[in-house]
Amino acid sequence: MKTTQAIVPYFNLARILWALVTLAAIVATYSDTASRGPVQPMNFFGYFTIQSNALLVAVWIVAGTAGLVKAERVTRWVVGLRALVCVCMAVVGLIYLTLLAPLGAAGGVPLPWANWVMHILGPLVILGDWLLSKDRVVLPYTAVFLILIYPMLWTGVVLVRGATDGWVPYPFLNPEQGYGVISLYVVAIAAVFAGIAVFVVAYGRRRRHRDVQLEIR
Repeated sequence: MKTTQAIVPYFNLARILWALVTLAAIVATYSDTASRGPVQPMNFFGYFTIQSNALLVAVWIVAGTAGLVKAERVTRWVVGLRALVCVCMAVVGLIYLTLLAPLGAAGGVPLPWANWVMHILGPLVILGDWLLSKDRVVLPYTAVFLILIYPMLWTGVVLVRGATDGWVPYPFLNPEQGYGVISLYVVAIAAVFAGIAVFVVAYGRRRRHRDVQLEIR
């Protein structure tokens, strides 16, 4: 118990540090894009990769700071947001490695080191944090449905934009393929999201991860 409590501050410091690294990657990507011409914010921040990493920055700074200030008073909503970020970043890494990297697509992150941070290291770091850290309360399985709201909304907005102004963030969502093909991709990705969300919540409910008694407010 004492050993676990002793390492909690290091996890929180690491979260804040990685959030800053990720923020630097986002800013560098934006600057690099702007150096080649005007940036359309709706397009730049329309990428799921950028949104997920921006969410990581916000959530990990909040979670890390809250944990350092008072590690024994972590609210359920903070843990829920950490779970959401974990799911989103895991999908970012998986989709990049399976659908984007083989096509040579940058996925909205053309700057090599920033691409590495947001598409590869980020998913590994945040998944490792969820698997190894124990400073969290147990989430109910209903959290899975709440986690899925964000990617469902994002997908809906992308499909509407693809059908109206023609902009899509990733080639597998391009309307030119036909909506039958896109539907298959959407269903498959939705299944991946659901599966990872169930795993993340279920793993957080494991008894061996309850040795830090956190107060729920």
